[in-house]
Amino acid sequence: MSASAMGRRVKGVREAKDMSQRALATKAKVTQGLIHQLETGAIQDVRSQVLVRLAKAFGVPVTELLG
Repeated sequence: MSASAMGRRVKGVREAKDMSQRALATKAKVTQGLIHQLETGAIQDVRSQVLVRLAKAFGVPVTELLG
């Protein structure tokens, strides 16, 4: 999956959950900058640990973020 496709998925889930980037970052224990970079496709290789944290923060399985 491309970085931009994953970023669109993360942004879509975040918006569906009515969360700001800041709220997601706080809940997932990552920086807001990382969320921004992920959503814009600037990060090419996302660590599995980050995906797990995002999925837990959203309350969804990791596979939902991967497509």
